[in-house]
Amino acid sequence: MSVRIEKVDLPGIGTRHDVVTEEGRRLGVISHRNGEREIAMFDPKDPDSCSDSMHLSDDEAGALADVLGTSLLLGQFAQLGDQSTGLFTEQIILGAGSPFAGRPLGDTRARTVTKSSIVAILRGPTVHPSPGPEDMLQVGDIVVAVGTREGLEKLSSVLADGHG
Repeated sequence: MSVRIEKVDLPGIGTRHDVVTEEGRRLGVISHRNGEREIAMFDPKDPDSCSDSMHLSDDEAGALADVLGTSLLLGQFAQLGDQSTGLFTEQIILGAGSPFAGRPLGDTRARTVTKSSIVAILRGPTVHPSPGPEDMLQVGDIVVAVGTREGLEKLSSVLADGHG
């Protein structure tokens, strides 16, 4: 897999970082000197011809970064598990009936009880990687865990009703 990132100085404007995909498509992130930013799509046949652009507020840029980071993280976790290693990943949604909603992660005793590791908590577009026992769980959190098939099934039960 080959992805190129090219930096282009834009005199009087700022800089543009282009991501050039394997297909040769070009997506630019323009960082203006005044702090504004925009995303630009370029014509594959003419890298200097912008076919569309969109300004992003700070909140929009942050949300886009969170979404891209989350999807990348989940994709990497998904690649970990397969039948040959016996290691799997699972995303478990913390439901409203969970006895652990509003309580710290350590109260689940997940690793001790299920031999599974909680490696991230997804809350909306935000990823909380490597959560500690003091991190609070909330209804709707997506718990990303790694373990054996049996351990993950037990973890799902523990998070749902407190019983393994």
